[in-house]
Amino acid sequence: MKAYIDRHRDDYGVEPICRVLQMAPSCYWRHAARQRNPQLRSQRAQRDEGLKADIQRVWHANWQVYGADKVWLQMNREGISVARCTVERLMRAMELQGARRGKTVRTTTPDTSAPCPLDHVNRQFHASRPNELWVSDFTYVSTWQGWLYVAFVVDVYARRIVGWRVSRSMQTDFVLDALEQALYDRQPAADALTHHSDRGSQYVSIRYTERLDQAGIRPSVGSRGDSYDNALAETINGLYKAELIHRRGPWKTRESVELATLQWVHWFNHVRLLTPIGGIPPAEAEANYWRQLANSNTSAEVST
Repeated sequence: MKAYIDRHRDDYGVEPICRVLQMAPSCYWRHAARQRNPQLRSQRAQRDEGLKADIQRVWHANWQVYGADKVWLQMNREGISVARCTVERLMRAMELQGARRGKTVRTTTPDTSAPCPLDHVNRQFHASRPNELWVSDFTYVSTWQGWLYVAFVVDVYARRIVGWRVSRSMQTDFVLDALEQALYDRQPAADALTHHSDRGSQYVSIRYTERLDQAGIRPSVGSRGDSYDNALAETINGLYKAELIHRRGPWKTRESVELATLQWVHWFNHVRLLTPIGGIPPAEAEANYWRQLANSNTSAEVST
């Protein structure tokens, strides 16, 4: 009602409007005084204004995809002490909300005729260290030039994307390219890594299987043939679609998708907060692991 009076006070006057709305004029004049002088507002209202600026900044800095949970985590990481319910209340008032994932659409086609490796994961997507378990999958993107396909390779320990590729076709070459990028970047030790995928023909192909064997990587393929057998990779695909593709489209060219995917992957690995790994970015989780390992090795050397 106060906003209504603000808009029409010059035309009809404050007191006549208040009389019709059955509102005390003093209530409106108190509101108008606070609008002119913010110092007259309550401490809570004054603090809310400062928090709104921080919420807006964090939300915009993170691709406008964070909901109340992630905004609250990031603000507390920055030393801004605030309750989660306060962040949720203010985001609702500011009409800010995070990205929401829709229904997952399956892209890979199972090849029932090709021999498949055993399922060594059995839906247990956990790893005790980096380069112990990778998962792979790909998804699709609609552009003005036609369909594109985007493949990801993810290290399970910290959910870090270690390889990716954009292609106009679903042939084996493009998932192999994503794998090659991951191998070049990570240099995993032979016989220490398991690679898991669904039963898609690209991943059970002879060429893909041979490349895993050359790198000393144990292959693993989901045994049941549904999305739960590769749930972690499906989750990354869902985040990619919800946080980038669906919010930034329509997409015109392959080049625009590639550039945006590059930027999103860097943000995802180095900035995005992931609840399953403690509300920190994947790169930070891995850095913590290597730091703790180095400290434990140093302590062991000192003790001997």
